[in-house]
Amino acid sequence: MTPSRPYLIRALNEWINDNHSTPYIVVDAGVQGVEVPQEYVSDGQIVLNVSMSAVKELAITNDAVSFSARFGGVPMQVYIPIVAVLAIYAKETGQGMSFGREPGAPEPPTQPQPPRQSDQSKSKGRPSLKVVK
Repeated sequence: MTPSRPYLIRALNEWINDNHSTPYIVVDAGVQGVEVPQEYVSDGQIVLNVSMSAVKELAITNDAVSFSARFGGVPMQVYIPIVAVLAIYAKETGQGMSFGREPGAPEPPTQPQPPRQSDQSKSKGRPSLKVVK
């Protein structure tokens, strides 16, 4: 069977838009083939607004998510292999879905990560996803 991830991403994107919310995707920037603005990558990931007002020519195919957008006023063509999409969620509610690693997906680069700040000292600027078990 073909992977379900692209179908789920398309469906959740439509559901988020239908509910007048803003779809965000979380991308593993270390996956081979990812073309995103590197200056916005943090901890190997980037969160992108893929709403109709933020991007042009959004295409979610079985192989990749692609679109054109402006980052700091500079136009850029973005290309994200489907295996690099880690999550899609609504900015306003946080509702959505995260995806695990798929068999055969490349491993992210193994670079030492800087020590993380404690939750109490983090700023409240960017949204983040947490796994709740």
